[in-house]
Amino acid sequence: MFHRRGFAVAGVIGAVVLLGAGCEDTGATKADSAKGKGSGAAASASPSTGASASASASQAVMPKLVGERLLDATVLVKKVTSAPVELASAYRDVTLPADPTAWTVCFQTPAADSPVTPATAVELSLVAPGTDCPERAGAARQASKAPAPAASPTPARTAVPVSTPVPPKPKKPQTPPPANDEPVFFKNCDAAKAAGKAPIRRGQPGYRDALDRDKDGIACDK
Repeated sequence: MFHRRGFAVAGVIGAVVLLGAGCEDTGATKADSAKGKGSGAAASASPSTGASASASASQAVMPKLVGERLLDATVLVKKVTSAPVELASAYRDVTLPADPTAWTVCFQTPAADSPVTPATAVELSLVAPGTDCPERAGAARQASKAPAPAASPTPARTAVPVSTPVPPKPKKPQTPPPANDEPVFFKNCDAAKAAGKAPIRRGQPGYRDALDRDKDGIACDK
């Protein structure tokens, strides 16, 4: 009886040991399975992360074009976008020539280091070789004429009384001195006219009041 009990006990102990071993194997298997799933998830997540980093690293950006000749700037632009490039003169009063490849870039849109796509349009403002860039695109090259100085205010006028002008007195006719001291006498105006001396002014030889009928200082004038 003792041996069988002992066997039975031994059998029970062996069953417990086997059961425990089975449980340990099951737990180890589950742990290994979970670990494998975690590794697979990490492995599956790793390619997408790498693709995102690769896409971010391959994002094209706008190169710096300011200061470059248009010929060189065009080559740089074509590396990041295939859209057409719009050109304009940086000065609004300067006409862009038919072939501005030697002109210099003053302003660019988009700005340098901006992200671009193959469809991004580019605008460049240019100046002629040897010409300084304006402070802003579209400025005037020729300085505008200075405004005319403002007129000084007109002082208030003061009324001045105007006096009535007095006409000058008429001057007496000047009579030439007699040609000689010999007295000349004309009986009448007919005699003076016959002698060729009429009219006779006051002070001239032959003048006398009797011959000056209208008393105007001229005798034999009619």
